Amino acid sequence: MQVPESLRDLGWELPHNFLGLDEQASDFERARAVILPVPYECTTSYGGGTRAGPRAILEASRYIELYDQELDADPSEIGIATLPALQLSGAGPEQALAELRAAYDRVLEAAGDRFVILLGGEHSVSSAPVLAWADRLGQRPLTVLQLDAHTDLRPAYEGTRYSHAAVMHRVHGRVDLVAVGVRALAREERELARRSDRIHLFFADEVQRATAWTERVLERLGPDVYISFDVDCFDPALVPSTGTPEPGGLGWYEVLELLRRVFRERNVVACDVVELAPIPVLPAPDFVVAKLVYKMIGYKFFG
Repeated sequence: MQVPESLRDLGWELPHNFLGLDEQASDFERARAVILPVPYECTTSYGGGTRAGPRAILEASRYIELYDQELDADPSEIGIATLPALQLSGAGPEQALAELRAAYDRVLEAAGDRFVILLGGEHSVSSAPVLAWADRLGQRPLTVLQLDAHTDLRPAYEGTRYSHAAVMHRVHGRVDLVAVGVRALAREERELARRSDRIHLFFADEVQRATAWTERVLERLGPDVYISFDVDCFDPALVPSTGTPEPGGLGWYEVLELLRRVFRERNVVACDVVELAPIPVLPAPDFVVAKLVYKMIGYKFFG
């Protein structure tokens, strides 16, 4: 709702959109970035709560300082529009993801050249935007940079191929996959990666030991990149609020080093950030993830 001019000097709370931006700064028509919250959760296999992730990210973002000292810029000045949360069907994961694909196509059509960031929800939602971008690019190859503790390359999990644990298996025939931060996978996933020349894994322990790991990752990326960021990529000391926290993940500055280079040296077409399962008495991880989203916007437009 737009507050009447005569009432705008009153002490209203910040809007419940990304960064709490005012109506002008969050207006869709002038914005260059769009936030799409998708609070979907159906196939989580250990800890639940990812349906609350998008809301927690938006809430925490309202307290972020808009000036970014690394970039010496205020990335919010580009305009960031936040769409209402997209509610998907409860008719099962196959139907829900079909609805998401149709909705995402329409969002991209309306967004034009705006940069769209999807906030999940569980990781299964990533298949819809990845396949949408693969179709959009046509003959141009798309690389998915997957920051994740898991490969998510199972053909199916717990009876469904639409599980969060199978999301990258559903798209790997259409895109090149570069997964960074991996430290938990099944034998069948490892064997699939070894057989494929389109799947490249960078294990977290290798990243810790290597001195030029960002260069090795960049060598595997094509010119057009979609970033899918599962927050369990982070060490759980930083982000414990996720369904399957694995020890030994990446740190904040390691992640930023990679993202900064990728945004600078490749065309990042879009991204998603998924699998935050907020812990009510522990808000710090929500802020970390909200800050991550803002850093990616900053790197896209000022990096």
